[in-house]
Amino acid sequence: MSTAISTSAPASSPATAAPSALTRLRWWVCDSWVMTKRNMTHVVREPEEVVIYFTLPIMFVLVFGYVFGSGMAVPGASSDSAYREFLLPGVFVMTMLYGLGATASGIAFDVGRGVVDRFRSMPVTRSALVTGRSLADLLRALLEMTVLVVCGLLVGWQWHRGIGNALLAVGLILLLRIALTWMGILLGLIVPNPDLVAVIVFPTAFPLTAVSNVFVAPELMPGWLGAVSEWNPLSATVGAIRELFGNPGLGGSSWVAEHALVMAVVWPLLMLAIFVPLSVWRYQRLSR
Repeated sequence: MSTAISTSAPASSPATAAPSALTRLRWWVCDSWVMTKRNMTHVVREPEEVVIYFTLPIMFVLVFGYVFGSGMAVPGASSDSAYREFLLPGVFVMTMLYGLGATASGIAFDVGRGVVDRFRSMPVTRSALVTGRSLADLLRALLEMTVLVVCGLLVGWQWHRGIGNALLAVGLILLLRIALTWMGILLGLIVPNPDLVAVIVFPTAFPLTAVSNVFVAPELMPGWLGAVSEWNPLSATVGAIRELFGNPGLGGSSWVAEHALVMAVVWPLLMLAIFVPLSVWRYQRLSR
């Protein structure tokens, strides 16, 4: 008697389903928040870094506002405190610019010490490290703005056009900071040594602030230098927040000076369109 042999294939185990887009988004948010808390913990444990970056803008307020302020001209203003009200919006933006040095240094140290490689070998969303860094820098920028606004109020600066316009001005400052943060992330991923960050950032940042409307109105500069100053991305944000705060110093007849609010949005978005893809591209090619 022959034995019947079954030719049917054994039931295979169901294939593991790929995570849905919503699940991947949830993982990315959770991992990015963990990295944000990691970077904020470093700020709490090493507050001297924040103090260093606060010292320069506060020094500029005291030196330019009180020592040189009486000799500085502000278009359309004549009071003794006019220059301090003119100066403070520029100091807010200048602080955001110098903040990219801390961003670049933090990323460069993580790359140099192999922290990035360790995170890349773990089940962590790949972009969480740089995203977490950008969110941490945004939170730190809020802290910096709080301290600077308090210092500004103590030296006689104030806003004159309501809390809504003031909050919009702060939003434009933070938008610029986000764009500068991604510039710092790219710089930190490129430099071979963290010590090079200061060598690159500070010699570049100071001329960029000097050739802008941070300290002097462009219409008081020589013609060609005033034109360069008006097209400086920092000048757009400074001019826009001066308008929103109601501070003195508005002027200029060029298109970019008359549309500072528009350019204060266009410049950061353009910077983000350039530096975010470049940063992601560079990050994905580390250790290859």
